[in-house]
Amino acid sequence: MREIVIDTETTGLNPYGGDRIVEIGCIELVNHIPTGRTYQAYVNPERDMPAEAERVHGLTVAFLQDKPVFAAIAEEFLGFVADAPLIAHNAGFDIGFINAELKRLGRAALAPERTIDTFELARRKFPGAQASLDALCRRFQIDIAHRSKHGALLDAELLAKVYLELVGGREPGLLLSVAAAEISVSSQANAPILVRRPPRSHAPTPEEVAAHVAFLGTLKDPIWLRV
Repeated sequence: MREIVIDTETTGLNPYGGDRIVEIGCIELVNHIPTGRTYQAYVNPERDMPAEAERVHGLTVAFLQDKPVFAAIAEEFLGFVADAPLIAHNAGFDIGFINAELKRLGRAALAPERTIDTFELARRKFPGAQASLDALCRRFQIDIAHRSKHGALLDAELLAKVYLELVGGREPGLLLSVAAAEISVSSQANAPILVRRPPRSHAPTPEEVAAHVAFLGTLKDPIWLRV
């Protein structure tokens, strides 16, 4: 089962009001295990960078001016995600921005039904608790000390860890399998050598039979003799 964990950084919050993508980051999972394959691209938004957005991700117009526009990376990006389910935190935001960029190019949109929203997963699993990416990292003791600014690839890496925790992850099953295997091997290695004894006869001796008959004779009105 191939899945893609995805995150974007943007110039703002409104994909159809002029805001654009400035970074995309993707992590590939196969059977809930990161494969090491990633996709990351900075994108020239072909517009200015609002100060509020720059404070979030630290990407400036000067840094992005020589980066490719979305049209130049669209084919490579779509080739990486292919038809895999897309895992995103507040998926409507990220997929909305990607689809707005695809629409400008006359390309087909990514279907909403192929997305898995970790924000919604967290809200269902922990009703009433904070469900931001930072809050979930703290809940699952995922280290975010190295994260001073948002970054699409870095956030996708953190989200991949959060997602695996939300769905049970690979570690519990993996650890149980390893533990079971170790116990089995250990049990076999330390098992005592059994010495087979010859079977013993349990038939009564003539003396035991006579003693049993004598004992029955002492019983008054036994139920097995009643008619």
